[in-house]
Amino acid sequence: MKSKRPDSQIISNRFAVDPHRPDPAVIESAAGILRRGGVVVFPTRCLYGLAADALNAAAVARVFALKRRPVDNPLLVLVQDRAGVAPLVRRVTSAADLLMRHFWPGLVTVVFAAREGLPPNLTAGTGKIGIRVPSHPVAAALVQAFGGPLTGTSANISGQPGCARLAQLDLELAAGVDALLDAGPLCGGPGSTVVDTTGEAPRVLRAGSVSARAVLRLLVNPQRQLD
Repeated sequence: MKSKRPDSQIISNRFAVDPHRPDPAVIESAAGILRRGGVVVFPTRCLYGLAADALNAAAVARVFALKRRPVDNPLLVLVQDRAGVAPLVRRVTSAADLLMRHFWPGLVTVVFAAREGLPPNLTAGTGKIGIRVPSHPVAAALVQAFGGPLTGTSANISGQPGCARLAQLDLELAAGVDALLDAGPLCGGPGSTVVDTTGEAPRVLRAGSVSARAVLRLLVNPQRQLD
């Protein structure tokens, strides 16, 4: 059964952060924790997530352990901007480029063929990597301050609902992280839509903030959608 704690009992490494104008000092402190291999709970557009250095295999392993996540289920990553994609992927297809231009920041996670040399546990041996530019100001500031890709998986035990507020965090998960950035209640709802662009035709793996119909409409008639 999922363990919860009231807001007043969240562990001491919780830092209140303005969801619209996060304090640079707080963000830099969290980024320093991440550089040392730590794991930080942070807000995304809908739910709280678990950030770790996506290129640090040991940090990635901590995320898997905290979530009790199956090791064959890869983690998506967050990057600062489209330029952050190239070091992580083999190629950017025309469909992937279109999705990034139209839906980023936020909304859609684009799945690419992963570049060799990434931590094997990050991609879970799939040869693929899902990437998104975050839209939440705190998440965007954290990725920028860190200066590299961060894991963006939801802060929950695998198979359980995500958390729109810190009071909903699993007790053991909350105790196992190194810091929590508290931006208050989030909007909740579906996460990002996940689109695999590695094959001949893009496939919607998970419909979320954007409907599969909207994704396919863009890919079929991009000029009309981008005008």
